[in-house]
Amino acid sequence: MIALTPLLGILVLLCLPKHQGQWIKTVAIVTTLIPLGLSAWLYVKFNSNLGGMQFNESLPWITIPLDRETQSLSQMTSFFFEFNYKLAVDGLSLPLVFLTALVGTMAALASIYIKKRWKSYFIWFLLLETGMFGVFMAQDLFLFFVFFELTLIPMFFLIGIWGFLDRERAANKFLIYNGLGSAIMLIAFLILVSTAGFTLSVSESNTPSIHYSGDLNVITENLFQNAQSYVNQSDLDDNVFFLSDMMKGTLFLMMLVAFGIKLPLFPFHTWMLKVHTEAPPSIVMIHSGILLKMGAYGLIRFGILLFPEQAVGWATVLAVLGVINILYGAVLAFVQKEFRLILAYSSISHMGLVLLGIAAFNTTGMEGAVFQLVSHGLISALMFLIVGAIYERTRTTQLDELGGLAKSVPFISGILLVAGMASLGLPGLSGFISEFLVFLGLFKTMPIVTAVAALGIILAAVYVLRGVLSLTYGPLKPGLPDMRDARFMEAVPMITLLAFIIALGVYPSILSEQLHQTVSGFDQFIRSVTKMGG
Repeated sequence: MIALTPLLGILVLLCLPKHQGQWIKTVAIVTTLIPLGLSAWLYVKFNSNLGGMQFNESLPWITIPLDRETQSLSQMTSFFFEFNYKLAVDGLSLPLVFLTALVGTMAALASIYIKKRWKSYFIWFLLLETGMFGVFMAQDLFLFFVFFELTLIPMFFLIGIWGFLDRERAANKFLIYNGLGSAIMLIAFLILVSTAGFTLSVSESNTPSIHYSGDLNVITENLFQNAQSYVNQSDLDDNVFFLSDMMKGTLFLMMLVAFGIKLPLFPFHTWMLKVHTEAPPSIVMIHSGILLKMGAYGLIRFGILLFPEQAVGWATVLAVLGVINILYGAVLAFVQKEFRLILAYSSISHMGLVLLGIAAFNTTGMEGAVFQLVSHGLISALMFLIVGAIYERTRTTQLDELGGLAKSVPFISGILLVAGMASLGLPGLSGFISEFLVFLGLFKTMPIVTAVAALGIILAAVYVLRGVLSLTYGPLKPGLPDMRDARFMEAVPMITLLAFIIALGVYPSILSEQLHQTVSGFDQFIRSVTKMGG
């Protein structure tokens, strides 16, 4: 229901005349409020004491008959591919579903800055929201791929039509990089479906039936319970389930590259810089706040949990990549003169913390990684909301063209300061909790890497304070127009996002209670599998 609700809003928008701007905006905003309320209800009703998936929803979807080319296959009662519409949430996906709903609503409110083609804009906006919900809830590999691709098309148009001067180049770069990542992911998924997606059943008449599916539960069970033995018992030589250790390592590497482009990992990050500077602020709120998190989510769900032995073997590499992201992003953020680029490089740096939490391969580190996904989603969305408000008033976000904004827009400047403090990890705000958990988890396994990565905290304080103070303090720059402080439609999302940032910083159990049991189960599963493999 949550995933498909935005589609209902699209149907209503299609019936409205394009010149009815106020009605179009109202319908779009109200539509985003529905999944926000539903995801909040889901969050409250979620049983944090249970492991595994909850609120399962499954419907038959696609069945593709396969040719029975050999004599052994001709004896089959059925032989086909099967893909189902299957959704569910656990402690990993549920916080990201709620984050998507929250940031989606706040971005819809921030879309007041859009000046043209409102109807088309909000149709693409709601279609993008559907794709994001589906990514975090899909339990079938093909369904996940469909939802993942569903986010690319709306983003391409939202950047290319409503972005800034170099918007078309940014949109093309976004599509090329993410399309390449999707192609790699699709190949890996096809290999998994055609091997680990194998299911064999025998009827009462002792006639076998075989099919392949993208069901995540089936694939996981086959990977770790040796489904090959069942196939061999039936002498199905043409359909033997087999993934060698080398093939598993290759699939993990493909997952790392595919989702690393989305994260983004260095050196696959250049496309993201163009998007952050050229897309409209409301869309960058979603891109930085949600879409980057899809990369980390996919890496954990399909890379780490399907190939834990290979992932543990790559732990040092993941940690080094995380350190590179942290330090590279922080150093380049420090020298930027464009505030949007400071935030873009800051996102690269903060996504490095997610990699460090994953590389720890313990409950504390992985909790920190997921906490960082949620925390950064809130902080970056708030930052780009403020960027939109400043650009709307001054038509620039260049540091040397701005200054003294605290005198003319004190409310916006104050919110910006607190958001900056959260970004650099000030205690009492969400950024501190995520960073503390990540470093605590990693220190248990890689103390030297942790010490090097901690330099990013110092650099973050430098570049964040430099950017915020350059904008808000000092004498008011000559030539700036008289400015009105935050309007109601700007103040509401600012206060809402800030409230969640403070709430997570003061009372982190809001998130950790829902998260701990699931992440602890992941940790136990990884340890048991790697111990068996050893």
